[in-house]
Amino acid sequence: MEIPVNKQSPREYVPAIKSESWLLLYDPLLRWTMRESTFKRRLVEQARIEPRHRVLDLGCGTATLTILIRRAQPAAEVVGLDADPKILELARAKVSKSGLAIPCVCGMSFELPYADASFDRVLSSLLFHHLTRENKLRTLGEVYRVLRREGELHVADYGKPQNALMRLAFRVVEIVDGRETTEDHVCGLLPGLFRQAGFVAAEQTAQFTTVSGTLVLYKARKPAP
Repeated sequence: MEIPVNKQSPREYVPAIKSESWLLLYDPLLRWTMRESTFKRRLVEQARIEPRHRVLDLGCGTATLTILIRRAQPAAEVVGLDADPKILELARAKVSKSGLAIPCVCGMSFELPYADASFDRVLSSLLFHHLTRENKLRTLGEVYRVLRREGELHVADYGKPQNALMRLAFRVVEIVDGRETTEDHVCGLLPGLFRQAGFVAAEQTAQFTTVSGTLVLYKARKPAP
């Protein structure tokens, strides 16, 4: 069943950090509250990245996942993309400090500056709950376009709470980011949106308890023609 889209939304996306004064706290907050090292390593393992794969970290933030991908598979070509120029300043500084050659590009997830069929894997961590449903579908359409056939999408983001405590914890995210962008997550609708965009084998693969709600890993595949 097709999930209806609200086309009246004026918002393009919700920045991860709305105030510049909080930028330096972004990484510590993620480490302390989201079990970041655990779920991001699991996401990279799940993606089964091979040598010579081209990988896009969509909504790369401060490049923690981007660097992790490259270190896990040094022979892969890895690119980070984010819409927030201030976050990208931190990402580029972190990449430079790591000694790795990873481009971090400024761009919107639903207007990707890449050719058709140019990536083998797209990974994304905590991006989709910042997007309205319309922009989720636009983003998924772009991901589908830039993936090669049999290419895979791997996502870590909030999902349907597994108990009442996690539902209560997620209310903080709803207040900060708004129900317009988070409702699909609390209702567990992301796999359906993946399928609506043309992906197959869309499924939840893992879930984690965090202080702000249930964090879920998903995967989906672009079918061969």
